[in-house]
Amino acid sequence: MEQSLPRAPGADDPLPRSFYRRDPVTVARELLGQRLIGAGRRSRITEVEAYLGTGDPAAHSYRGLTPRTRVIFETTGHAYVYLIYGMHLCLNVTCEPPGTPGCVLIRSVEDVTGPGRLTKAYGITRDHYGTDLTQTGPLYIAPGPAPARIEVTPRIGIRHAADRLLRFVGLDA
Repeated sequence: MEQSLPRAPGADDPLPRSFYRRDPVTVARELLGQRLIGAGRRSRITEVEAYLGTGDPAAHSYRGLTPRTRVIFETTGHAYVYLIYGMHLCLNVTCEPPGTPGCVLIRSVEDVTGPGRLTKAYGITRDHYGTDLTQTGPLYIAPGPAPARIEVTPRIGIRHAADRLLRFVGLDA
């Protein structure tokens, strides 16, 4: 279901790579309200979680560079797609400059809640791993209105560093 969001000229242009070349907490907070575009959909991002690389025991990149985490270490503004619980795919966007791992999990958009449901709704597969989200294509992120306020909580569904306040939810009321 496509959301009816106001469009301005150039409003569907992807966010620039420089948007992502910052620390995951800043990127996570500022991703709220931006629009995920793909599979005929365009929806505001409403919930995200920051993962801080090698200093964060909950991050996939915590143990260093592996074939699975390569995109997190080598790119900025690209999709990191992985399977959890053997059944759900999750979409992350890489941030920080290449060589410094960090990413943000997109947990939900305004019309789809839950990272596994989000990837199904957008038709995201493992083939999207490494997709450049700063270029117009099958999947990218474009500017959108910032939420009125942001709720900050611990991340969900992790065992390590579970107390860190790195989950951000955009609220408009």
